[in-house]
Formats: sequence, C-alpha cells, structure tokens
Amino acid sequence: MNRPETSSRRNFLKTAGTAAVVAGVATYVPRHVLGAEGAPAANDKVNLGVIGFGNRCKYVMGGTLPHEDVRCVAIADVWSKHRADGKAMVDKHYGNSDCETLRDFRELLDRKDIDAVLIATGDRWHAAASILAAKAGKDVYSEKPCGITIEDCQQLADTITAEKKVFQAGTQRRSVPNFQKAVELLHSGKLGELQTMHASVYRPVLDNSWLPAQPQPSQEDVDWNLWLGPAAWRPFNLAYVQGKWRGQWDFDSGARLLDWGAHTVDLCQWANKADGTMPIEFDPYENGIHCRYENGVKLEIDFLDNPFGDRSPQYITRLGTCPVRFIGTEGWVETGDSGEIVCSSPALQKEITEDTSRVRGLDVASHSRNFLDCIRSRELTAANQNVMRKSHIACHAAAAAWIFDRKLAIDPQKETFVNDADANGLISRADRNWNV
Repeated sequence: MNRPETSSRRNFLKTAGTAAVVAGVATYVPRHVLGAEGAPAANDKVNLGVIGFGNRCKYVMGGTLPHEDVRCVAIADVWSKHRADGKAMVDKHYGNSDCETLRDFRELLDRKDIDAVLIATGDRWHAAASILAAKAGKDVYSEKPCGITIEDCQQLADTITAEKKVFQAGTQRRSVPNFQKAVELLHSGKLGELQTMHASVYRPVLDNSWLPAQPQPSQEDVDWNLWLGPAAWRPFNLAYVQGKWRGQWDFDSGARLLDWGAHTVDLCQWANKADGTMPIEFDPYENGIHCRYENGVKLEIDFLDNPFGDRSPQYITRLGTCPVRFIGTEGWVETGDSGEIVCSSPALQKEITEDTSRVRGLDVASHSRNFLDCIRSRELTAANQNVMRKSHIACHAAAAAWIFDRKLAIDPQKETFVNDADANGLISRADRNWNV
C-alpha cells in the first residue's frame, strides 16, 4: 500500500483505534528454584511458560528447547488450534504429554513453579503481557516490537527495572556473529570515524479497515475479547487470529516501520554506541527518513519496496533480509541475514576471518542462551529493557515523522517531541478494558 497523502494520514489518526488496561498482579519469586543469589541453582532447570503460540513462537522455541537447562511446562493461547499445536511441539521434544495448555495467560502467570515466560503474541499484547508477567515475578523474553506505543516501551522498561526482572527483547541479531563482527569492526576504529549508518525497513503503511464480521466462536475455541486485549474492539474474523492483523494500526507497531526497524535501527544504535540515547531529528522524504544524532552521526532509514526480493540499489541483495551498512571515514561494512559480510576494500575484507561463523539472522539459539544465562547471573541481557526502550522509541519517532510528513525533533532523555503537540499525541493511546 502506498503512503497516503499527508492530509489523509492526519485524518486517519482521528479515527484510529486504542489500547487496554493493565491490571497489577502480586510479585512472586518461586523459592524452590532459586539459588543463594536469587537465581536458579546451577543444577535446576528454568521452567518456562509460553504466552502466544504461532509461527514466530514455533521458530523461537526451535532455538530454545534444545538448551538443556530450560523446560517448557505450559502454553497459553486464546486459540484452541494454537494450544494444540504448541503442546504437540513441546511434548514431542520431551517425549511425554506433560505440557499444560491454558486459554487465559493469567492462569499461567499464577503458576508458582514458572520462572520465566516467552511472549510471542501479536504486537498489541507484548507490553501489557510483559508487564503483567514481571509483576507476577517472572523473567521475560518478549518478541519484538515490545511496545505498540512510546508509552508502552517506557512503562515496560520501568516495570522490568522496578521489579528487578531479567528482560530480553526478541531482537536476536545482537547475538548473531556477522552483525556482532560488523559492529566490532566499526568499534575497533578500522572504518575510521563513523559518519553514516543505513537501516532497512518496509515501506510504511497506514490502514485500519475492518474485515467482514463473522459469527463469533465459543470462548474455548477463540477467546475474542482476550485476543483483542489492549486493542480497540472490532468484530471477529478468523483471518485476524490467523495473522491478518499485520499492517492494521490497531494491532501493528509504528505503521509497520518497527517490523524491521526494531532490528535494523537497534543495530545502528549499538554501532553508534547510542544505547542510552537516540537520534534527535527525524526528517522524512519519499524513500526514507533522514535522522541525526547529537554527535553528528547520520542514520538513514531506507524504505524497501521489495524487502524480500531485490533490495538494490540501496543494499547488496545477496546479503539477505534486514541489511545494515556502517560508513566511516576509512571505509564501510554491510551485512544481513545471510551471514555474509562485505567490506569496501580488500584490506578491510581481510578482517573478516574464517572463524566468523555464518549464522542466519533469524537464528535465536544464542539469544535465548544469553537470556537463560542472565536468569542465573541476574545481569543485563544483550537486548535488555534499556536497549529496547531507546531503539524502539527511535523507531516510533521515525514513524511519527512519516505519518505527519514533516521534520520532528525529540528530546532523547525526556522522550518527548519538541514543541509538537500533534506528535506528542502519538506517544500513548487510550485503553480498552479487556480485564473482564
């Protein structure tokens, strides 16, 4: 879908949907699995609960279940088919039938034997479910985007810190060798002084059209109220539950800019050593958004019309999806999900040694390993709540600039737009009371 005219995008916001009430749950730390320092004892397994089972969750579980020190004990999903599919995967892995299934994830959070949760619902639920889980005493691995608004990201980060929980955002490329090597090459000084970074994203869309209403199934088959959760009400259609919620303003994040931006902008934040800040200016144009950091480094967010096909001329197509490029005064490096790294000169290419393993950018094995290790050490993860907060808010700010089709300035510490009431109106959304 092409970008609407500016007036259409502004009018769209007047009728766009809203988000939901988050109820508090008493904190509980399961003592029988804790070591002396409040972490699971060395010989204990981390008991994992899953909230939301679909294609992405299946992929994450494929990289998590093989770790010997974790055991998935329960799956909660509002759709009976997903519950059955999740249980089948887990039971097959362990060779038993022990995995419990639940329709309401709050029952999973009530289980005192569960130490951590994997949250892989749609975007609309990530922040609310993560907050409830942390308040219930669970460590949290949340798929990205972790918050559908700036306020969601702020409240999530604040809650994780206040509850002293371990948090890992599902931005797994921070744990993938080729992206690590590209950042290392920059930080070593071999590219010279950093000048410009490029982050690939989908071309944004604004849509909130309803699918035709269908007869609402029984609550045990599909709990429609709980599926909607923090999002505005609309009539049931099974296609939403099957994944057709993507691209919908009520359900998706930042006009879809965060689908890839949560990864690629995040990598640029890391490259610029900017995990505690973000760009201060966002200036949209037809094919992307010019961004500028306070230290003068430029970030180019590039819209791709064919992100899963020919990504030229902006990027080298063979490097795969989610490509990024870091340009310094002495050269550049580009990499993507294929695992290959390309440098601007033979001398720089020699820095990419054979011991740099090639792992697909979608692989989560190392990222989930980092999460489990930090559950024991209580240290910050690679994609902790503070990292998530700034990189996600940067993406939301970029999306706001595109929506209003004008240059926006943001205070990176206050996390508010400068002298722009309209843009600040996008920081949060009204809540829907789903907790009935």
